[in-house]
Amino acid sequence: MAAADRREIADTMISIPHPFLDQDAERYVRVRLGQMRRGHGMSLGIWTHGEPAFLGLVEMRAINHEHALAELSYWLALAAWGRGYMGEAIGATLCLAFRDMGINRVHAYHMLRNPASGRVLARLGFREEGVLRQRVRKWGVFEDVVLQALLKEDWLEAGGTCQ
Repeated sequence: MAAADRREIADTMISIPHPFLDQDAERYVRVRLGQMRRGHGMSLGIWTHGEPAFLGLVEMRAINHEHALAELSYWLALAAWGRGYMGEAIGATLCLAFRDMGINRVHAYHMLRNPASGRVLARLGFREEGVLRQRVRKWGVFEDVVLQALLKEDWLEAGGTCQ
């Protein structure tokens, strides 16, 4: 809760309110557990080695087994920004998705005004598919969202490996 309860985090996360209260955390966990039980979601915490410190989450949401696709969502605590943690965490998640879960397509959204999020995806081989104009409303303002996707074949061609 402490990591998520930062305005800078909530500002560009569609599903995280600010302030992030006890009931928000409980609802967040309840929804994610329900998705996991039904086989439609996976949430992975990002932790440092050695003395454990929670850094953020990477999630696979809306897993559709029939069409072998899923949505990627992610956020990182402020103290961990700019250190490469997210690229590493998403890379490991892609390995799980493509190698172990039979996923063929992973897509992700990020707000147009958050280009750093898009750069993380681009470094991992995601391709921009378009801008969804006024796709979401955050704090009463309609926001444009960029859609990016990565196919398993593109991941493999780019040397996607599991480490």
